[in-house]
Amino acid sequence: MASVKDPQTAPPIPFSAEMRIFWLLLVLLLGVFGVMLSASLPITPLLFAAALLALAGVSAFRVSYEAARSKRDSAFQGNELGSIIRGLEDAFVAYDGNFRVLFFNPSAEKLFGVEAKAVVGHEIKPQDAEKPEWRLLTQVIFPSLAPAMAARSPAGQYPQVVDISFEDPALELQVTTSPISDEKGALLGFMKIIRNRTLELSLIRAQSEFIAVASHQLRTPVNEINWAIESLRSEKKAPADENSKALIESVANSSRHLLALIENLLNISKISEGRFGFQFTKVNLVEFLENALQTVMPDITRAGLKLYFDRPKGPVPPVAIDAQKIGMVLSNLLDNAIHYNVPGGQITVGVQKSERGPFLQVSVKDTGIGVPEDQMNKLFTKFFRGSTAMKFKIEGTGLGLYIAKNIVRAHGGQMWAESELERGSTFYFTLPTDPTLVPIKEVPIEY
Repeated sequence: MASVKDPQTAPPIPFSAEMRIFWLLLVLLLGVFGVMLSASLPITPLLFAAALLALAGVSAFRVSYEAARSKRDSAFQGNELGSIIRGLEDAFVAYDGNFRVLFFNPSAEKLFGVEAKAVVGHEIKPQDAEKPEWRLLTQVIFPSLAPAMAARSPAGQYPQVVDISFEDPALELQVTTSPISDEKGALLGFMKIIRNRTLELSLIRAQSEFIAVASHQLRTPVNEINWAIESLRSEKKAPADENSKALIESVANSSRHLLALIENLLNISKISEGRFGFQFTKVNLVEFLENALQTVMPDITRAGLKLYFDRPKGPVPPVAIDAQKIGMVLSNLLDNAIHYNVPGGQITVGVQKSERGPFLQVSVKDTGIGVPEDQMNKLFTKFFRGSTAMKFKIEGTGLGLYIAKNIVRAHGGQMWAESELERGSTFYFTLPTDPTLVPIKEVPIEY
């Protein structure tokens, strides 16, 4: 792509008619001045005036030249941007504050089945959704009119990202909306980038269905192995020699690990298709955390660790959660805090109002081995096991944090972590206190 500074591709600099007239008069005046010089006429006042005129002309030329070049470059950059937008694979629609369409690229023509010449200049109104040829475009401009819509970004913040689903025709669209402002910040309109994810999500569903079927098929024989192991452990049938006992325990541990992996794969399959089945109820989060900590307290005591609960200083509003799913999140974080801790270490669980908006923030802090800084960006990815976990031979599937983050996201919250080697880690997640921030529909996870 050519640069705006490339003289081979940039258009010539335009000058206004006024500037051309000015230069013509200046040439005529200087010509008269030359004739007077050759005739040896008294020219001191005229010489002074001509010098001033020449200086003014040079200054005016510079100002005019810079303005013209700026105008040319802006136009050239605008043409480049227009070419980029026209070449996008995603549909692009721009409209003003009155919903009058300003730009409609070829990908939008293909997606919506409407030609740009019929759309540009047209004011989109909600009632246009009643017209078959305008229905899809109108529902994208006004997502609340769509059959199914799920927000991926907090309300009131830009860019706004929503997933929109249609049944006839079957379409899965991701729409990103951003404001268009002038140099002073005044709002001029909006632009939407519409990504067609129909094929992508169908492949994700096919992958998830395969994982689900395979996991179900595996779970039955693994359960039978567990029953056989429990039968061997019974007092009447238990082997007397220590080697046999150790072998049975090794098989039992491996079987439990395999069963946990199968359950996690099934959970990922459900989450990835947006069918994990969330049931939201309002709860007092402080009481919920207290009950969860009571459940895990025996494991913490057996590990020789100390548990602290940092309660909020004042009352906190209720939150809408799926208690079972958030229980899975807490169980995972506390399990990690136990297994990645050091002998005699501490675990501190806290809850407070978030500084990031209408949210409650939960934290789980340990004094364990920590995570290397260069591995933090992989912490919530599938099957990730940190080098410290491998070094200390800590068991795990590498799926717990991935599932936990997606559960929190399905609640309208966020999850992140801070860590320092040999000092410990702190995991945070937020839950909205504003019910409107909880997604009304499960959405497929981002890979």
